[in-house]
Amino acid sequence: MSLPLWCLFIAALLVIMSKWPAMKVMAAMKGGYDNNHPRAQQANLTGAGARGIAAHQNTIEAFPMFAAGVIVAEVFAAGSMVASLLAMAFIVSRVVYIGLYVGNVASLRSIVWAVGYLASLGLLLAPVYGA
Repeated sequence: MSLPLWCLFIAALLVIMSKWPAMKVMAAMKGGYDNNHPRAQQANLTGAGARGIAAHQNTIEAFPMFAAGVIVAEVFAAGSMVASLLAMAFIVSRVVYIGLYVGNVASLRSIVWAVGYLASLGLLLAPVYGA
C-alpha cells in the first residue's frame, strides 16, 4: 500500500481520535459521559471541551477533500514523492491543528489549517505533476 493510502487510513482514524479531547472533558463532567445523549451534553461544553468538538467537526469537514486528493494522486501520480510529502503534510498538520485548537492557540492554528488545506489542494493537482 502506498504512503498516501496509509495517510488516508490515518486520516480516517483521526476523524474518531479527534473527538478524544472533548470526550475526556465530557467524562469529567458531573454524571460522566452521557452516552444516551452525547450531542446534548456536547452542546453544553465550554472552553477546551467546546474547542475539542469544533476540532473534531473540522476534522470531519477536511476528510473528504483529502480523500479525493489521495484518490486523484493514486490515479495520476502513483508513486510520486510529491504526493507522499503532501499526504504526510496533511496528517502532521491535522494532528498539530487539533492540539492547537484544543489549546486555544488561534492564530497559529489557522496557519496550520492552511497548510493542511493546501496539501489537499496539491494532491488534487496530481494530474499536473504526475503526468
